[in-house]
Amino acid sequence: MKNFLLLTLFIFSAILTYGQENKTKQKNPYDVNFHVVTQSEPSYPAGDKVLFTYFADSIKYSDEAKAKGISGNVLVSFNVMPDSTLSDVFVLSGVGYGIDDEVVKLLTPLKYAPGIQSGEKTKMNVILTVPVKAQ
Repeated sequence: MKNFLLLTLFIFSAILTYGQENKTKQKNPYDVNFHVVTQSEPSYPAGDKVLFTYFADSIKYSDEAKAKGISGNVLVSFNVMPDSTLSDVFVLSGVGYGIDDEVVKLLTPLKYAPGIQSGEKTKMNVILTVPVKAQ
């Protein structure tokens, strides 16, 4: 009888031990949850049409650029800071003849509406294409 109780106890404990599952799920190290919500991108408050009109009216072309009829696009990158100022303004590709520097000079003092991400104003990068045509 003593052996029967020990055998029953042993079998019962083995069943309980085997029956328990590991409830904690192993996390996959490659399963990364990027949850970024951009509610609004940085933008020029008066609109793109006003911005491009500003550039068209304000760019001063060198005599050489006018003589050669230089035209094209100046691709500019800059950061819009949470306080609406622009930083790290630089030309990614340009047309030369001093026009690229003129675009940077005109762009730097402008104020942009900052980007909003997860409900907060945040620094965001903008790449802007400015069409130019020396006449």
